[in-house]
Amino acid sequence: MQLEGFMSFVKTVMEWIAGFFVIAIILLVLTIITFYVIDSTQKKHAIRHNFPVIGRFRYWFEHLGEFFRQYFFSMDREELPFNRAERTWVYRAAKNISRTQAFGSTRNLNQVGTVLFMNDQFPTQEENAVEAPPVMIGPYCRTPYLARSFFNISGMSYGALSKVAVEALSRGAARAGCWINTGEGGLSSYHLAGGGDVVFQIGTAKYGARDAEGKLNDDKLKEVAQHPQVKMIELKLAQGAKPGKGGILPAEKVTAEIARIRGIPEGEASISPNGHREIHNVGDLLDMINRIREVTGKPVGFKTVLGGEHFLFDLCAEIHKRGIEFAPDFITIDSADGGSGAAPQPLFDYVGLTLKESLPMAIDILQQQGLRDRIKVICSGKMINPSAVAWALAMGADFALSARGFMFALGCIQAMQCNKNTCPTGVTTHDPDLQKGLDITDKSVRVYHYHKNMVKAVGMIAHSCGVKEPRRLKRHHMRLVTETGLSTPIDKVHPYQENKIPTKNL
Repeated sequence: MQLEGFMSFVKTVMEWIAGFFVIAIILLVLTIITFYVIDSTQKKHAIRHNFPVIGRFRYWFEHLGEFFRQYFFSMDREELPFNRAERTWVYRAAKNISRTQAFGSTRNLNQVGTVLFMNDQFPTQEENAVEAPPVMIGPYCRTPYLARSFFNISGMSYGALSKVAVEALSRGAARAGCWINTGEGGLSSYHLAGGGDVVFQIGTAKYGARDAEGKLNDDKLKEVAQHPQVKMIELKLAQGAKPGKGGILPAEKVTAEIARIRGIPEGEASISPNGHREIHNVGDLLDMINRIREVTGKPVGFKTVLGGEHFLFDLCAEIHKRGIEFAPDFITIDSADGGSGAAPQPLFDYVGLTLKESLPMAIDILQQQGLRDRIKVICSGKMINPSAVAWALAMGADFALSARGFMFALGCIQAMQCNKNTCPTGVTTHDPDLQKGLDITDKSVRVYHYHKNMVKAVGMIAHSCGVKEPRRLKRHHMRLVTETGLSTPIDKVHPYQENKIPTKNL
C-alpha cells in the first residue's frame, strides 16, 4: 500500500510538471507570435521588421558585448578607456597584493609616443630616499594649505557617486593623508565623514553655495568654509570629458537628500549651465577668484580644459596688471580624455587638449611669465597608474589627481553604467539594494592601499632615475619614441623655459 501511494504521488507530480511545461510552451508560443506581429508591423527598427523576433537578439548581444569584451575577447593592452593591464594593477594595489609579473612586458615599447623613463646607473639607495615634502598653496590667503600628498582624489560629486562610495573615499583619503574633491554637487556629510582634507568645488550651477536664482551666495559659501576640513576652493570652468558643457545628473539619481544638498527639486534632472554667468573673460575670472578667497580666507583656484595658449597668456597679462597677490592659488588642468558619469559623445571624443599637450603648455607659459612659483599646477585625466603620475610630476606638475583610479579601488568594473543608476558594484548608483554590495570599511582600506602603493611605485620610478623623491623627476629623465622607432629626449620636444618676466614679493 505504501508503494502504491508513493507511485501515485510520483504520478501526480509528473502530471503536474507535464502540465506546467505544456502551459509554459503555450505561453512561449503566444509570446513569440505576439513579438512576431509587433516586430513585423513596426517601422522604427529595420532589423526587427526584416527579422521578426530573432532580430531582438541583436540589441541584447550589443548590450552584453560591453561586459563580455573585457573578460573574453579583449587583449590585455587594447581596451579603452582603460585596458585590463591598467585595471589589474589598480585592483592588486587596492587589495595590497603582489603587483609583480612574470616573463616580460605586454606593452609595445616601440609604439610612437611611448614614454620611457631613463634609469640611472647608480639608482637612489633606500637609505638615501626621502618622502616628497608637503607643498604650501595660497601664500596670500588668511589660511594657506599645506598639502601633504602629491596624489589625491579628483572631483566626484555625491550624486554621480553613491553615498557609500563617497564615504569610503573620505575615510580612505583621511587614512592616506590625501585630499578628496567634492565635485560640483556640493559638500555632503559623506565627504566629511573620514575627517580628512576636503577641496570644495564650485561648478557652474553653484550647488551647495547658491541662492534661489542659482547665483553664488556668500553666506552659504562661508558656511562651507567654516568646516576646518575644507582646505581649498576650486572653481570649475570646464571638465575633461565635456568642456563647454555643465554637469549632467539624470533625474533618477536626484534623490531627496541630493536635491537638498544641491538646492534643486527632487526627481528632476540636474543640468548645470555650460559656463558661469558672472564670468566672461579673464578679468571676471580673477574677480570671482578673489571674491571667494576674501569670503573664505582659503586658497582658491580653478579647474579647466585647455583649448590653446591664448587663454593662459591673457590670464597672465591680467595678473601682472593687477598684482601677483590677485593670481589664482592653483590651476587644475584636466585632460580631454578625462572621465564623467554622463557626457555627450561629441565632447567626449573631439573637444579639448589631452594632458600630454596641455600640461607642458601650461607649465611653460607660467614659467615664461614668472608665475610658476606663485601658481601651483594640479593635473588630472587617466592618472590611474604610477607611470602616468610620474610623467606628470616630471613634466612639472605639483600634484596629480585621479577619479577613476579610486573608483577602481572601490570595486568599479568599468561596466559603463554610471549614467543609468544601475552600477552593479554600488559605486555610482542610488539603488539601496545595489549599494549593499559596497562595504564602507573594506573599501576605505582599499582606497588607502591604492594610494599608498601608488606613492610607493612612483617613488620606485624616481629612485630608478637616480633622484631622492618623485618631485625631483624632470623632463630630462624621460624619452619619447618617435616615428623612426628610436626615442628622443622629452626636454627636446618640450624644452625647459626661462623666467622672462621677473616677479616681486614671492
